[in-house]
Amino acid sequence: MTAGTTTLRLLDKADSEIAKLDRAVIGAVYTFQRDFRRNPNSGSLHLQPLKGDDRLWSARVNREYRALLVKLGADEWLLVAVRHRSHVYERLDRLAYGINQVTGSIDYIDLQAVQDSVLRRALAHPKAGTQVSSPDDETHPPAAAPLRHFRGCDAEQLAALGVAEPLIPIVLKLETEEELLGLVEYAPRHTGEVLLRLYDGASFDEVMSQVTDPVMPGERVDTDDWQAAADRTQAVVLTDDEALQSILEEGDFGRWKNFLHPTQEKLVRRKYSGPARVGGGPGTGKTIVALHRVKHLVDGLGPGHTKPILLTTFNKNLAADLRGRLLSLGGPQTVARVDIVHIDQLATRVVREADPGGAKRRIDDNKALDEWRQLLAETGDSRWSAEFLSDEWNQVILGQAVNARSDYFRVRRSGRGRSLTRAERAAVWQLAERFTQRLDLGGMETHRQVAERAARLEIARKTKIDSRQQQREMSGGPGNIHAESGSGAWLRYRYRHVVVDEAQDLSPAHWKLLRAMVPVAPDDMFLVGDTHQRIYDNQVTLGSLGVNIRGRSARLTLSYRTTREILASALGLLDGTHYDDLDGGSDTIEGYRSILHGERPTLHGATTWDQEREAIVDRVRAWDDVPREDVAICVPTNVMAAEVAQRLAERGIAATEITRDGPRGREGVHIGTMYRFKGLEYRRIIIAGVTEGLVPRSSVDAWAATDPSRHHRELQRARSLLFVAATRARDALAIMWHAEPSRFLASLGIR
Repeated sequence: MTAGTTTLRLLDKADSEIAKLDRAVIGAVYTFQRDFRRNPNSGSLHLQPLKGDDRLWSARVNREYRALLVKLGADEWLLVAVRHRSHVYERLDRLAYGINQVTGSIDYIDLQAVQDSVLRRALAHPKAGTQVSSPDDETHPPAAAPLRHFRGCDAEQLAALGVAEPLIPIVLKLETEEELLGLVEYAPRHTGEVLLRLYDGASFDEVMSQVTDPVMPGERVDTDDWQAAADRTQAVVLTDDEALQSILEEGDFGRWKNFLHPTQEKLVRRKYSGPARVGGGPGTGKTIVALHRVKHLVDGLGPGHTKPILLTTFNKNLAADLRGRLLSLGGPQTVARVDIVHIDQLATRVVREADPGGAKRRIDDNKALDEWRQLLAETGDSRWSAEFLSDEWNQVILGQAVNARSDYFRVRRSGRGRSLTRAERAAVWQLAERFTQRLDLGGMETHRQVAERAARLEIARKTKIDSRQQQREMSGGPGNIHAESGSGAWLRYRYRHVVVDEAQDLSPAHWKLLRAMVPVAPDDMFLVGDTHQRIYDNQVTLGSLGVNIRGRSARLTLSYRTTREILASALGLLDGTHYDDLDGGSDTIEGYRSILHGERPTLHGATTWDQEREAIVDRVRAWDDVPREDVAICVPTNVMAAEVAQRLAERGIAATEITRDGPRGREGVHIGTMYRFKGLEYRRIIIAGVTEGLVPRSSVDAWAATDPSRHHRELQRARSLLFVAATRARDALAIMWHAEPSRFLASLGIR
């Protein structure tokens, strides 16, 4: 081995074990990996083979700890664990490793650690389904059912699914979910996914198609080719101290910068013939996939200083977060080639470019609704409510870019519930024209108006570009240079690639705008989102807007953020409600699961709001083992947020409000409404005020008789907001209410 030319890889899961060590030992690991890369033969490292097979080796980290390494080649090594020396030399017969014949990746297993973990959990939870002791006024969602031998899968079937063979005898003896979770903690990741998917009720064929097939190599697995196996294994090459530091110290994002799941990796690098969509539940890594996709596209660009890639989402906070993450992932050289703006900012830019002096005061949907009410009061028209007209204007007229009365007579109004005769459409159009004039005279405009206008401008620009391209093709020459460049710049599409995060919350006008900004070509549009997390009433069918994703959709099902216990409760909140897939079909949460585990959420009811606020204080104090900034409180209204903050202050607990621009301060418990929690995550969350009449708000039921379609959408949106809030919690979740609990809690056994 030549000094200075050694490659050292870090196995996925080894990092999480290293991160649990004392800081002094972690510091020694930094020094070790640097010294090992420089010269593994250094006498201070005491590099030596174990078990006598010249493949598994140990090296000295410090006086007490040893690194376990698999030798991949002459100058290439895989760091699989850092253990106390007594756990290395006394347990050599309990260390198993090899190349998985199904996945082609390297499996490393400490069988003693697996058995200790299984036994520890079995002793801590002697019977599946036993209630955890808790105060009299707290309950837990129902516990999981006992293990049922993985739906009858035998050893041969488990092996065919890619379960690590040394673990199969242990798997077949498992009796409870706690024992299973103990095994999964130390098992190779793929093995854990397979077992949990089977335990969750999937059949052998479903697990094969959804979990195993996507990670199987295209060629036959050579169980003697360790370097090829290393390329299929979730591991990262350590090139400098910063690489290891980012993995150990940057939390989940630090890991995801380096350890993409094979399924995620394939989605990032795939060549698509057109627009593609990646769906999946909260915490499955959709945003991470989008960011890696952007970096992959940037890496494929030639030299230059332009920004041919657009990365966008639905609000300013998320756009700022995307910028920070992309900078961390790819560095300044990647960010320099990407235009990162939220969708309303992009629309505003287009409109101002066309009309620099025409800016108006921007109003939100609530202010626009007030203007509708005033218009109806002035006209005395009582045929429709202000809410109905506002929705019709937003969803149909602006949403489908209807510019003429005759077009409105023909446009489809799917999902609007109430049908309109021709005479009624004429009356609605007249009111819409008067409303638009009212806003114009008041110097006001809505975000939706700006988006619709930007879409029309960009579509006209696209038409001009395509027309000139046809002229060039027909003439066989470069075209008229003066016609091409009336403003001194060549007329071309603004972007080569568009990547969209949180796609479910964009409106039809937004999609028309984006479609016109990029030519129809391979890899033109890449969008990620989950309609179960839709928090705005934007009904979209992408195919009708020119974004054709049929045959290019994929779904991520493994959550890396939320524990199984929290996830089970959150999924219960959806209660089987139907959700669309952005293209006229149905989206599903089938197969959505987590490999993380923790405490089951607590459910707490109070008689009054005052008593509930005291319960919030007690819960926050009980969580004093974590920094206050890692705790958040989510409530239905701004008034309730202020009242909770005041009560915490009275009890000496610092708090900070989550505004539309993010947390107002850095210190204290974070408090905000459900809308503010999109894109955020906390170690522990309290969702308070989950009371009937607040979640959902009492006014929603008024639509049941007059507009059943809207009633359904509003209930669905309320469920989605609660679902989003619940899945922001990583380790612990408490749900509270006063008086009558929300109807949405019935699935958790609360009535």
